[in-house]
Amino acid sequence: MAKQFIRSVLVSLVFLVLLGVGYPLLETGVAQLVFPYQANGSLTSYGSMEVGQQWGGTKFFHGRLDPYTPLATGGSNYGPTSKVLQQQTKKAIEMWHRLGVRPTEELVTNSGSGVDPDVSVQSALVQIPMVSKARGIPATTLRNLIRKYTVSKQFGFLGESYVNVLQLNVALSKLK
Repeated sequence: MAKQFIRSVLVSLVFLVLLGVGYPLLETGVAQLVFPYQANGSLTSYGSMEVGQQWGGTKFFHGRLDPYTPLATGGSNYGPTSKVLQQQTKKAIEMWHRLGVRPTEELVTNSGSGVDPDVSVQSALVQIPMVSKARGIPATTLRNLIRKYTVSKQFGFLGESYVNVLQLNVALSKLK
């Protein structure tokens, strides 16, 4: 019986080393070789392309409901009859109206993860007057910039077109 116990412990240790250490290291190495940009978090000098950033003021396009809290991912679990959700939404609508924007539903609600880096094309377009006024850039220039950074539906029919807010704002910062 002791012999069987020792064998089972040894087999467990071997598999712990193989599957708990060796396989993850091998997988990480392959990912670094084949997909280095994605394996490193799609990082740029401005932040990750996969995580929404917080943009203050009126000189930038905004993503979904600010502020982003990347470490606190996940939905709020508030239902449509929740008083807290209704108050948050009302405050967000008032904030957008003060900025001169007629917000889309997307701009006053969080995504399921809470860190979505993308907005619909419509959500970017409604912010043009605010950014145009703050930066003194013609609306047509901003419209063209949004068009340039719009990602089309996958395969032309799956999902919706969207704009990555980080890419858009980086391009906006480079405009003269």
